Amino acid sequence: MSTEKERVPRRYLCRRVNRSIAIDGSLSDPGWSDLAWTEDFVDITGAPELRPRFRTRLKMAWDDGFLYVGAELEEPHVWGTITEKNAVMFEDNDFEVFIDPDGDGLDYYEFEINALGSIWELSLPRPYGEGGVPILGCNLPGLQSAVQVRGTLNDPGDEDEGWSVEVAFPWAGLAQFNREGATPPQVGDIWKVNFSRVQWRHEVVEGRYVRIPPHGTPLAESLNPEEQEHPEDNWVWSPQGAVNMHLPARWGEVVFGE
Repeated sequence: MSTEKERVPRRYLCRRVNRSIAIDGSLSDPGWSDLAWTEDFVDITGAPELRPRFRTRLKMAWDDGFLYVGAELEEPHVWGTITEKNAVMFEDNDFEVFIDPDGDGLDYYEFEINALGSIWELSLPRPYGEGGVPILGCNLPGLQSAVQVRGTLNDPGDEDEGWSVEVAFPWAGLAQFNREGATPPQVGDIWKVNFSRVQWRHEVVEGRYVRIPPHGTPLAESLNPEEQEHPEDNWVWSPQGAVNMHLPARWGEVVFGE
């Protein structure tokens, strides 16, 4: 486990862009070009010996309409199985976003997406460890998301470069989670935000990728991370100090700038 010093939240300066960013999954829009990458993701515990096998990093931006996130995930075998909207997305490899605008650890929002572009949106009135019960399928009107695969999806016969994700979160939808501040934010405002990547080890069965453990060993029915075993890797932007994303006080800080 990481020490208290190692759990100092990471911070990112989220800059305003002058025009909207096209959401096609590629991060090729000129709006991204001058923006800084975050630090590479680390293991969720912060333990340096658990260095992620593949690189993950992202950029953020904002304008009057949206908060933009663009992520780059290195991955030699890009695969996904879930096509249903609002299914439990972390049963595939996925990319996840957690947003608590007013930083009170309550009424926060979660977004998950896999390499097929399937999404899951939910929110929690409080963390699972404090008795929180998730509100499932709270999809934000106007949200835009896309992925791009650098390689071939669901083909075990070759190696890929990875996949990328773009999401535009509408301020109008995020406002419901920000009871204490302005939405859109003002320059200088700070939001609690974190990002996670769930990465399953896999095997190839009859020409298909299958996560380890196989489908015959189901995940716990509860979504509470404290009640589940964790055979998968969990890589994050700002380390949590525990295998639990639902500790909002330990999330990173996004500062909104010009």
